[in-house]
Amino acid sequence: MKIGNPADKPVVTPAATPASTAATTNAAASAPGQPAEASAQVALSSTATSLLSAGDAEFNAAKVESVSQSIDRGEFTVNAGVIADKLIANAAELLSGGAPKA
Repeated sequence: MKIGNPADKPVVTPAATPASTAATTNAAASAPGQPAEASAQVALSSTATSLLSAGDAEFNAAKVESVSQSIDRGEFTVNAGVIADKLIANAAELLSGGAPKA
């Protein structure tokens, strides 16, 4: 797989939208080395908010150590069916607007 643009082909950039043009103009107007004026507002969806608040989940160091030792001994097995079921359940909850369960 090649990454980047071949030297013999021109670089294609997306067309500028009015919003991106205004942002570029505002950024260019600021003095060099100075941050551009903050003008963008970001609103998080309820799903994003719930995912951010879920960051407080507790960490079970004993379980991590147990799994690590099982892997080291070659005894750890992956139950693909359980993983698939949980991924599908989490995706369904995200699509329905609910928060995923850990």
